[in-house]
Amino acid sequence: MVNIIKGKAFVVGSDIDTDQIIPARYMTTMDPQKLAQNAMRDLDPKYGQFLDAENKCAYQIVVAQNNFGCGSSREHAPIALAAAGIKAVIANSFARIYYRNSVNGGRSIYPLETADDAAGQVKTGDELEIDLDKLTIKNLTNNKTFQLKDFGPVKEIIDCGGLTAYNKKQA
Repeated sequence: MVNIIKGKAFVVGSDIDTDQIIPARYMTTMDPQKLAQNAMRDLDPKYGQFLDAENKCAYQIVVAQNNFGCGSSREHAPIALAAAGIKAVIANSFARIYYRNSVNGGRSIYPLETADDAAGQVKTGDELEIDLDKLTIKNLTNNKTFQLKDFGPVKEIIDCGGLTAYNKKQA
C-alpha cells in the first residue's frame, strides 16, 4: 500500500490529450515498454526532457493544469506513462475517461486532483513528495505545500492492482 510518492516533476499545461500522451501511430502494440518509449513524444519541445537517449524517464510525477487526458478513450495512455516510470499525475482537473482508465487499469499510477493550483507553482525538475494519507504535496525544492482533493476509494482500487483485482478482493 503506497502512502508516500517522491520524485521529480515534469510540468505540462492544460488540455493534454491522449494523443499527446501516446500518439496513435505508436499504438500498434500493448507492450508497456514499447509504449513507454513513445510516451509524450509529440509534446514538443519537451519530449527531449521527458525521456533521455536511452529511453529512460528521469521523472516520476507529471504535473498538469486543467483537463489532463482529454480526447479519445485510450487505455494506452496511463499504461505508457506508468511503464515510463510515472507514479502519479497531479492536475487541477482530469478528463473523466483518462481518470477512470488510470484507476481501473491496475498500473499503479495515481491521478491526483489539487485543491489549489499546485501546477502553477511547480517547475520541471522540482522534487515533490506526495503524502496520500495527509492529501498533501510538498515541493521540496521551494518548500511550498499544496492540498489534494480527497479521492475516496480510488486509492484502494489502485493499490489492489485495478478494478478487476479490487472486485475479486471484495468477493
